[in-house]
Amino acid sequence: MNSTPAEVAADGPADAVLVARVLAGNDRHAFAALVRRHQGAVRALLRRLTHGDDALADDLSQEAFIQAFRKLNQFRGDARFSTWIYRIAYNAFLMHVRARKPEESLDDATPEAEDEEHRGDLQPEQTAANLQLDLQRALALLSPAERAAIVQCYYLDRSHEEAAYVMQCPLGTVKSHVSRAKQKLKGALAVWEPRTM
Repeated sequence: MNSTPAEVAADGPADAVLVARVLAGNDRHAFAALVRRHQGAVRALLRRLTHGDDALADDLSQEAFIQAFRKLNQFRGDARFSTWIYRIAYNAFLMHVRARKPEESLDDATPEAEDEEHRGDLQPEQTAANLQLDLQRALALLSPAERAAIVQCYYLDRSHEEAAYVMQCPLGTVKSHVSRAKQKLKGALAVWEPRTM
């Protein structure tokens, strides 16, 4: 199994060793080390999926690690631990989305984008902040699966194969989600394209 810096950290044993300790003796300290090592990345993934809702991302992150502890005996090691915990976190997000009432969409609170004519009057830091805000609004237009594919492949720099594993769907489906999402984002962010004469 190939290891990445997150899998073999300088500050402690490899993830596989920690998992083995938890399974062998219900070592809660070993599991706490896994949580400390991966909680930032899991929260970042969930913040992206929930449009920056920190409280919801925290709740879903906590649920993901509880589920990981309960299901740790199902971790076979055929994927990295980080990929496995992302999969659990993504499932926690999907369960939340499915449990919401249709009228409670995360997309409902998206305000209209700023008028194009005012963009030229902004300072560079204001422009960057507005671009970031518009990007978040554009991500809100994507379906949960499209948003998850973009987050996995572009924000987390996962391969399409890793994203397919996390999202529990075929590779072709991930590629389709990414393609559709890129088209939607291109349309939603067209105002940011350089003007041609």
